[in-house]
Amino acid sequence: MVKRLRKIRKQIRLHSEGTHTLIYSCTVLAAICAAVGYAFGYDSIPFFILLGASIFLYLLVVNFFRCPPRRFEGDVEGVVVAPADGRVVVVEEVDENEYFQDRRLMISIFMSPLNVHANWVPVEGTIKKVEHHSGRYQAAWLPKASTDNERSTVVIETPEGVEVLVRQIAGAMARRIVTYTNVGDECLIDDHLGFIKFGSRVDVYLPLDTKVFVHVGQRTTGNETVLAELNI
Repeated sequence: MVKRLRKIRKQIRLHSEGTHTLIYSCTVLAAICAAVGYAFGYDSIPFFILLGASIFLYLLVVNFFRCPPRRFEGDVEGVVVAPADGRVVVVEEVDENEYFQDRRLMISIFMSPLNVHANWVPVEGTIKKVEHHSGRYQAAWLPKASTDNERSTVVIETPEGVEVLVRQIAGAMARRIVTYTNVGDECLIDDHLGFIKFGSRVDVYLPLDTKVFVHVGQRTTGNETVLAELNI
């Protein structure tokens, strides 16, 4: 039983990005419940209804900020792992005009509010570019979201000299994108790339000769699902 409890605690580890949100939401919900209990009585139906709703809402927030510890167990050479939990919504050739200025293979992963929203580094290498772009907050699954929404662009050069672009994109509910990497950093698979709050999407741009292992509609697990293999 002790081992089981330790395993559960390890699996539900919370991300540091949620600390202030969890404290604030707990304080507000507790204050509202206390006010209703004082007005109607702590044994009244309105108090119990509000208490139940508050617990449900707080657990949703806790669920959103969960950050299970993960380690990639496979060979990392030339491997592209999923940077996020979610569902693959795009696998296609596109024109990438912000950095590469040419055709690239794009794999997009949409994260619903119920998914883990921590983002992982998809390839090992050196950070060549980090740039934040202001923009709109359209639904993250729309094609225009990749270029019109608020987003953060990270370019990683692998040890073999292949450049991979990762783009964190805000969604209709997202209002904050956090990116941890800086230009010149050495990054490894298993490292956290960043975090996006409340519904979003991550795009990965790869060379056209990359071998893809996922398809549209497939569920991904960040830092575990292998998206593709670079031609190195």
